[in-house]
Amino acid sequence: MLHGARVAVVIPARDEARWISEAAGSVPAFVDHVIVVDDASRDGTAEMARALGDERLEVLVHPECRGVGAAIVAGYRRARALGASAVAVMAGDGQMDPRDLPRVVAPIASGEADYVKGDRLRHPDVWRVMPLQRLAATAALAALTRRAAGLDALSDSQCGYTAISARAIDALDLDGLWPRYGYPNDLLAALAARRLRVCEVSVRPVYRGEASGLRARHVLTILFLIARNAIRQSLS
Repeated sequence: MLHGARVAVVIPARDEARWISEAAGSVPAFVDHVIVVDDASRDGTAEMARALGDERLEVLVHPECRGVGAAIVAGYRRARALGASAVAVMAGDGQMDPRDLPRVVAPIASGEADYVKGDRLRHPDVWRVMPLQRLAATAALAALTRRAAGLDALSDSQCGYTAISARAIDALDLDGLWPRYGYPNDLLAALAARRLRVCEVSVRPVYRGEASGLRARHVLTILFLIARNAIRQSLS
């Protein structure tokens, strides 16, 4: 628990056998539930997670790939069934520093926010750690998402290090959220449309020199979602 709030961490993972033990095994002790959602991995990710033997941990397995957004939603639903009032998301590839988790969860646990986004762009290490091309793309997508959703203070729309309140989960149409790449942008617009409180906290950018999974088609999908949400915002 943190500040009296029951905390769950959702870890969406697809083919992350190399990193899942580190990612799930590093979740801080104050977390009550760790939910790994294996999105049809082919490399034994689920087995590696189960082998940790952490009594807090359970593994959900999608027999077919449904997308990272759908995996997070499945984790949200399980966390709510377990009675969690604050639900964080950490990636299965270990790119989220567990030392930042208390800062990400605290505004939810204290009732100050309904959704917290990690913000890598305001961290002093960002210029040293984040590849310049990725930094520029992240900043550009954040600017577009900020305008489309009407979230004036949004800096890093693409960061997956987040926390959400039970109140926000219950207010959202989880079935209507975009299930794949672009999920963060669609979720931010849904939160804004429901006047839920969104804030950002600085988190460490973590990269290990791996190639980005982001492709041109993913960028096009994100741009489509941003445009769709901008139209919805203008008509509301």
